[in-house]
Amino acid sequence: MTKPRLVSLLLLSTSILTPSVAWAQESTPPTASSDEDTQASSPADETAEEQTAPDISVPGGAIIVTGQRNRNIQKTAPEVISVLSSEEIARTGEGDIAGALGRVTGLSVVGNGYVYVRGLGDRYSLALLNGSPLPSPEPLKRVVPLDLFPTSIVASSLVQKSYSVNFPGEFGGGVINLTTQAIPDESFLEIGGGFTWDTETTDKLSYTYYGSKTDWTGWDNGNRNIPSVLQDYFNSNTVIDPTSDQAKELGGYLVNGRNAVIQKVNKTQPNFSGNLTAGTSFDLGGATLGVIAAAGYSNTTQTRDIIRQRAQGTTAAADQLFENFNAINTDNRIVGNGLLGLGLEWGDNQIRWTNVYIHDTVKHTGLSLGKRENNLQADYMRQSTGWYERQLIDTQFVGEFKPADDTKIDVRAGYANSKRLAPFEIEAEYLRTNVESDDYGADFVNRLGNGNQDPTTVSFSRLNEDVWSAGADVTHNFSSAWSGTVGYAYQINTRTNSRRSFAIYASGDATQISNFGLLRLDVLLQPGTWYLSDYDVNYTLELREPDAGTALFDSRLLNHAFYAKADGQLTDKLSIDAGVRWEYAKESTILRPIGADPTKATDLKNEYFLPAVTLTYEIEPGMQVRLNGSKTIARPQFRELLYQPFYDPDTNRTYQGNPYLEDSKLTNAEARFEWYFARDQRVSLGAFFKKIDKPIESFLTGTETFVTSYANAPTANLYGAEVELQKYVYLDGMGGKFFENRRLVLIGNYTYTKSKIKVGENDTVRVYGAGTGTSLATDYFVDGAPLTGQSEHIANVQIGLEDTESLSQQTILLNYASKRAVSRGLANSGQPDIFEYPGLTIDVVIRQGFMIGDKEIELKLEGRNLTGRGHFEYQKFDDGKVNYNTYDLGRMFSASASIKF
Repeated sequence: MTKPRLVSLLLLSTSILTPSVAWAQESTPPTASSDEDTQASSPADETAEEQTAPDISVPGGAIIVTGQRNRNIQKTAPEVISVLSSEEIARTGEGDIAGALGRVTGLSVVGNGYVYVRGLGDRYSLALLNGSPLPSPEPLKRVVPLDLFPTSIVASSLVQKSYSVNFPGEFGGGVINLTTQAIPDESFLEIGGGFTWDTETTDKLSYTYYGSKTDWTGWDNGNRNIPSVLQDYFNSNTVIDPTSDQAKELGGYLVNGRNAVIQKVNKTQPNFSGNLTAGTSFDLGGATLGVIAAAGYSNTTQTRDIIRQRAQGTTAAADQLFENFNAINTDNRIVGNGLLGLGLEWGDNQIRWTNVYIHDTVKHTGLSLGKRENNLQADYMRQSTGWYERQLIDTQFVGEFKPADDTKIDVRAGYANSKRLAPFEIEAEYLRTNVESDDYGADFVNRLGNGNQDPTTVSFSRLNEDVWSAGADVTHNFSSAWSGTVGYAYQINTRTNSRRSFAIYASGDATQISNFGLLRLDVLLQPGTWYLSDYDVNYTLELREPDAGTALFDSRLLNHAFYAKADGQLTDKLSIDAGVRWEYAKESTILRPIGADPTKATDLKNEYFLPAVTLTYEIEPGMQVRLNGSKTIARPQFRELLYQPFYDPDTNRTYQGNPYLEDSKLTNAEARFEWYFARDQRVSLGAFFKKIDKPIESFLTGTETFVTSYANAPTANLYGAEVELQKYVYLDGMGGKFFENRRLVLIGNYTYTKSKIKVGENDTVRVYGAGTGTSLATDYFVDGAPLTGQSEHIANVQIGLEDTESLSQQTILLNYASKRAVSRGLANSGQPDIFEYPGLTIDVVIRQGFMIGDKEIELKLEGRNLTGRGHFEYQKFDDGKVNYNTYDLGRMFSASASIKF
């Protein structure tokens, strides 16, 4: 039989529990009419008897003793939820929780770990850890990328798609709540590790640069520390004189052989990882103290051969492209993580302290070669090096107390900090004119901003965000069928972001500029070169800081919320969960230009009453219908409120915010039929509708070098349907020892989503910098266009064979997502939308457990992206397609093992 997980407690929100689940805390069992025990017995029921429920923590948590018979949480919760237990996460074989969530109905993963729910963008998804908010280490986002979280530290994940008032009102597509591992009731130690072969990268040519000798750890040894003279300049709040002695001194510190010399790696190493988890508990006499700890490390390398094209005007003709480049990018990503949890339980009370640390670093090296429309005869070669270090620290305290049999008090407090550090981010460009009359026509020359070339840039960026949160809930059971909850939640986000970028230009004699431009970058910009003009050489380097006026900004979001809700049985068949949330929020951004006084860019103050109600009607035991209605909001993200441009190297795009952005308001409705025909087996069919007032949408400006900006479209509607099936077929009837304990696992889901922006002829939008600031909406948005990020079709299928008595699983996983717009072309420019087409991917995961002596061993083999599906990002014109950011993705083959003591 499936071995029970070593878990003693389950934390589950009272807001997602019907009275029947609440009765699991009492000594008296619930009536048969409300329990799944009335369903026909099956082998699935017998297996489930041995299992414990997954660990889930959300605001307003309730203690559920897992010694009770496991109930189907998705059935008994009044809201529409999906729960991924640790067993289900393990079946997918995914290394991070974003990948595992991509298997959930209606969810898709976009970019670097951003999870979209029902086709709505990342701004409409809320991510929590143990019920507490998280800061993002990304300059352009307030939503944390979930690929930061390895599955080794996540016990379960809850996705709630219908709103309930215990969650923050900033709720669009859904909330994703991650729960870290719980406190064990017996000691254990588990050690694991593995290797991965990427057919596009491993054992093939890639690129790197030296950096430091400790780069493989994800931490720099000090080579990238900012020199004191440069830090003094940053602290001086002055703008540099480009040709001053200070500029010459600072310029000599920017580029060297460690950070700017690109090297070949002829045979790239395989990816590898390791992890360790341990736990124990102590009997203190009337109380139990539990401790759990986890640590992990992974090192992956990905090389991409990218086609990057930029259209000019309304044509895709190759000779009329503004840019047409091939880029080779190698990203070495190193992730280290740790978890420490302490828990104390006595009677019906519990306190829990959880600490999470994640350190995620990408060492980037890039080379590209291509042409530009303004000089088709010439070849342009670019090089880039970067070090992007992200860190997340989270500490949380949760207390759950039961002062009386009919009353429960939950308190929680948390602090989280995220950082992103990117020192010495270097971009340089060399030009080969291919002109016979040019003495240098056959050579790549870096003329530093002269001769139709961009200057060399060196940037330093830093982000720091703190999130303090607290809350309390009081739940009282008025009777066996009715309970009420009142609660308060507090949250404050404070973010500081800086990007100091230097541009290096050369002036003087053209021949001298070309002569020096033949040099390797670290030699060209060595300290001595900056002083050549002092020795009567007609060659001068200039150090400019062109973005000094937009280098620094602070952001702050303050949120207070009170909520009240009641849930209970209206009749024997009909239950209700209803409540209202009052939420006050103040969001502000302050621009701090270098050498000038700070200015407040935005100051949004709003308060809302956000109601939510869910009705659940039980047609018969195991079969029910849900109806949900609610109102929620979506706020602009911090960086979207700043008009200043920002270049994001991860997407190769420049972004520019809009201080006129407003909150979006959502009206949500949902209906769902569910049939739980056997334990852990179900079929469901749902339909949903959302009306969004003033949705925040991105659009492209410019005809050559595109800039992504934002505006509130007038309105948008989103509607769709989803179907889900989970079925086990027991194979013992096929005879033979092999099939005696085997079952076929069939899990599938499909989501259809349709969205339309509504734009009338007289509708207006406010866009900062566009004349008076008010423009016709038809200049920016096309009536009937889909929301950005929305795929019309999302499907997942899992077909597996597994042993019910021991660990033996063989699973085929299929995932499909149709195309989705990732950037919107300006309506009056003739530029079409930029689409991404994820398409179909097929994975295979094989897990096999066995015993060596008294030790448990697990072996895992994985094959990912077996179809070799690439990444396609493009614009479609009447005369062809422009590949905005398109590249092949490798097939991934992994082998790993773990041993449990």
